[in-house]
Amino acid sequence: MAYKILVVNPGSTSTKIAVYEDDKALFTKNVEHDAAKIADFPNIPAQTAFRVEYIEKAIEEAGVKQEELDCVMCRGGLVMKPAITSGGYVVNDDLYTALADEELTSPHASLLGGMIGKLFSDKLGIPAYIYDAVTAGELPEVATYTGYVDIKRKSTAHVLNGRAMGIKYANLEGKNFEDMNIIAVHMGGGCSVAAYKKGVLVDSVGDDELHISAERAGGAPILSFTKLCFSGKYDANEMKKLTRGNGGWKAHLGTSDGREVEKRAAEGDAKAQMMMNVLSYTLAKSAGSMAGIFGEKVDAIILTGGLAYSKPITEELTRLLSPIAKVCVLPGENEMEALAAGGVRIMNGEEKAKTYTLPEGYKK
Repeated sequence: MAYKILVVNPGSTSTKIAVYEDDKALFTKNVEHDAAKIADFPNIPAQTAFRVEYIEKAIEEAGVKQEELDCVMCRGGLVMKPAITSGGYVVNDDLYTALADEELTSPHASLLGGMIGKLFSDKLGIPAYIYDAVTAGELPEVATYTGYVDIKRKSTAHVLNGRAMGIKYANLEGKNFEDMNIIAVHMGGGCSVAAYKKGVLVDSVGDDELHISAERAGGAPILSFTKLCFSGKYDANEMKKLTRGNGGWKAHLGTSDGREVEKRAAEGDAKAQMMMNVLSYTLAKSAGSMAGIFGEKVDAIILTGGLAYSKPITEELTRLLSPIAKVCVLPGENEMEALAAGGVRIMNGEEKAKTYTLPEGYKK
């Protein structure tokens, strides 16, 4: 049986929309919203109905009848409490409540995915799921500790695209993802590295821990960072922006556009050349650090994301990482396809969607 799946992927000022029939896209659309209108909303959850209007219009214009839809697959928000794992979660009342609560989540436009899905679910009587959320992971307790009593590590990675590319690679090799050890290196405006041991995300290096990204600073010597924080040069909000948004290539080169950076490097811009090398070098360090936690052989390292289209970057990473494992380049941010594929697996019964429950003692 073929399933018609509505896919919803909200960004800060855009909403990507698609309807798939199994793995075939019937239509896709990226709606760019007026940034000024978005800024008028008091918070992220308040945008839900506004975005639903655009989605319903896009579906209608594409000639798809809402009553023909079988499920809604949504980008997963940054659910922090309690911790969630990879795969799908049905958007029930508890999860809907959590997505709107800043004590349980970290504010991000991706939270809107599940909230939008719940509205369609209630209206049409079909299930809605979030899938492979950014904060999904199954870290062993030892991986959560830091040297600070007040700080625990959580997995933060581009799980949706990275896990999908891991499954794709395993299929290409004629193997099961659950039988392989894979490191997924996602490269874009933010970069992350995730370790999948026999299909389970057991650890990751987020975009604030070690490597730099196009617009994120990554790790730094902690004493120097602490000194900068208290130097009076920047306030707390400015430091946050330096870390995420104005860091990395953006800080050093004035742009986070990978095509522009590569063009400048090719034309002989020494600083652009250096920053491309820095990104490759630091990502290789992150991937190398993940290689050490498997306790067994790594089958493959996958390079993915928008910057994986850059030949200089992937060639350098392949040179640095090939002594560890086979390196495979699967470029692009394939989030819409990944969401649809997850929906097919859930609807076919190949995967069982999980149920989110609010923390004990939570008061609605």
